[in-house]
Amino acid sequence: QVQLVESGGGLVQAGGSLRLSCAASGGTFSNYDMGWFRQAPGKEREFVAAISWSGGTPNHADSVKDRFTISRDNAKNTMYLQMNSLKPEDTAVYYCAARLRGRPWDSDRTWGYDYWGQGTQVTVSS
Repeated sequence: QVQLVESGGGLVQAGGSLRLSCAASGGTFSNYDMGWFRQAPGKEREFVAAISWSGGTPNHADSVKDRFTISRDNAKNTMYLQMNSLKPEDTAVYYCAARLRGRPWDSDRTWGYDYWGQGTQVTVSS
């Protein structure tokens, strides 16, 4: 069973950048497809980006496309989310998620994942 720990969140002004990291342990990282989700107060958890076990076919939500970039380094057991041109509406708790590869995958749905981290807060001030 894989354990996930997010880091890199914080307070940033609008237009700024942050890079989130998700460190995995307890499993073979390359066996897992990965994703980022976020949840703002009073809202449902929503999809941000996903990446397959090999790093191919990354997928980003329309709301973050061209601003955020998902990536992974299997040698370091870590996934990243580079966030540029941040907006106040990006304020949320950001979660990383993982699922074992090898079956059909709803990458943009919470039910598409088996394991979740505890989240890291991102706050963007205007």
